[in-house]
Amino acid sequence: MPYSELVKNFNKIRRYMRDFYVFGFKSREDFDAKSTRTYDDERRRIESWLSDYMQFRQTPDGKIVSISIDSRSGKHNPFYKAWKTKSFTDGDITLHFLLMDILAETVPPGLSLAEILGRIDDYLAGFPGSRTFDESTVRKKLKEYQEEGIVLSEKKGKIVSYRRAEDPVRIDPQTLHYFSEVAPLGVIGAYCADKQEKEESHFAFKHHYITSVMDSEILCVIFDAIARRNYVTIRTFMPKEKSEREGIFVPLQVRVSVRSGRQHLMAYSYSSRNIIPIRIDHIDTVKMGDVCPEFEKHRKTLDNMSPYIWGVSTHSMSGMRMEHVEFTVSYTDEETFIQNRLLREKRFGTVEELDKNHSRFSADVYDSSELVPWIRTFIGRLTDVKFSNRILDEKFRSDIGKMYELYGIGEGDPADAAKVPDVAKVPDAAKVPDLQKGGEPT
Repeated sequence: MPYSELVKNFNKIRRYMRDFYVFGFKSREDFDAKSTRTYDDERRRIESWLSDYMQFRQTPDGKIVSISIDSRSGKHNPFYKAWKTKSFTDGDITLHFLLMDILAETVPPGLSLAEILGRIDDYLAGFPGSRTFDESTVRKKLKEYQEEGIVLSEKKGKIVSYRRAEDPVRIDPQTLHYFSEVAPLGVIGAYCADKQEKEESHFAFKHHYITSVMDSEILCVIFDAIARRNYVTIRTFMPKEKSEREGIFVPLQVRVSVRSGRQHLMAYSYSSRNIIPIRIDHIDTVKMGDVCPEFEKHRKTLDNMSPYIWGVSTHSMSGMRMEHVEFTVSYTDEETFIQNRLLREKRFGTVEELDKNHSRFSADVYDSSELVPWIRTFIGRLTDVKFSNRILDEKFRSDIGKMYELYGIGEGDPADAAKVPDVAKVPDAAKVPDLQKGGEPT
């Protein structure tokens, strides 16, 4: 029989699933937060949801468990099972169905609290010894359902009337299948799909980023705060440092990487007085604050900065406010797809066709190190690379030189191997103003 204890604190489950099953770097012996019995209880709970996707490996430090999912055999995110496990009592269940039945046939304006209490008593009168529900309990449950959009209320004078909300419009099942697997807060689509007739999904995903669903509760509060233009108090944890930090931020935008699926919150930090990225899977809790009167000002600043943010970083490793990057690639007459690829992937950069066999990419960015993984995909075709960031320039030269040494090409001289020119010839990117301080792009 599967382990079926229900969840009260999902944030604790989120940490267990991430540390022990997604990242797969902790063993039972590494768990030191509470007793090993607590670990065993949580392990049984999670494995009851994910048993079909578990794999184990033995290491000198103990047995390591992790998740292994083949997108060809499973089209739906298995982590949704965690969200669909709720904590409730027998009284919660009883009151839920009583209210849904009582309000099912009501028409505007609905029934008052006194009328609902009377009908509940009528329902339970036929069951000797059944429990009763006081006015406060029913009122709280109706308020909860109002917040969820399940129940609507209308006030006339001092009387508040309640009725059930209309059933949502049916959405195309394939739309729900796609939304639930690719969109932030896709768990909403998964819940909607459960309410409709089952239909096999037509979609299969080569790159299926399933673990972000564990951050849905955090993401929901962030989106709500952005819509309301509110401050938030965010507590983050740093896995490597095993420490926590807390600060006040203005959430402005959520960015999702199409390469890794990783989600970042772009937010104004009151401690650093800058717009910074925060990894959402590093956020422990988010608490909504009051309305931020400067929200539009910070949003406009981010909009001005966006043409210079390649990924999410808003600060360079060298401390410069802006960095210049450019490189030249070569290709044969039959390889025009290289030029097409540059045009497709350039984002806000510029691609200049030098001749029929050479093209140059250039861009001014806050952090040029974010471009390095992309630039490396052109190795073998690079004829010229320039970084205004001297630290990054030297590291890139060194890495290419070591690669040449590894394959026995040339004499292993990094400068010769990478064909990287003197950085002094790079345009002065530092002349680009600091947009975070209100400068205008030139």
